[in-house]
Amino acid sequence: MSLRKWVLFDIGGVLEVVDDDTWGQLFVRRWQERSGFSAEEYRARILAADLPVIDRRADTRDEYWSKLGRALEMDSNLIEAMQAEMWDEYCGSLNTELFEYAAALRPRAGVAILSNSVDGARREEERRFGFSEVFDPILYSHETGLLKPEPEAYENALERMAADAGDVFFIDDHEVCAEGARAVGMDAIVHRGNRSTIDEIEQFLL
Repeated sequence: MSLRKWVLFDIGGVLEVVDDDTWGQLFVRRWQERSGFSAEEYRARILAADLPVIDRRADTRDEYWSKLGRALEMDSNLIEAMQAEMWDEYCGSLNTELFEYAAALRPRAGVAILSNSVDGARREEERRFGFSEVFDPILYSHETGLLKPEPEAYENALERMAADAGDVFFIDDHEVCAEGARAVGMDAIVHRGNRSTIDEIEQFLL
């Protein structure tokens, strides 16, 4: 048995206030219009750019943005603006209530993060929100190479926390990822709002 219980958080849509299902689509549409290319030409150029995988590999950020800039015929200033805007929308704003609640949990339970991410996320989110002051471990897919809802992503988290699955409560904003956690034996919910999530955590910790 584990020595203590754990609460394992997703980031986007949970610890961060952001709609993961829509911001990316709006971002692409906006930059496609700014580029002057048609939607079809924009997509074709992106596909032909041979962009590196950035959600399973670290140290790909520079290559990704350099290739993207060449594909879209953007100068360095414009690609820097695109990148800055992407991070602002990717990170959204801090869910302060849930973050402060997680910090207050530490005497009672371990608190950790399991997030599908892209290269650069740790730097950006740490700079903005200081997650490492509260959560340990923090597991990003671009660093582990493992994406939710793959069983290996949750199993790696259990190993890093030195926890039994039955002693872990996982919160995500997508049912498929919550179901992936349940499949390895964790308790898991979909985040619908702070009050209900906090109530569910409290029930788990009884």
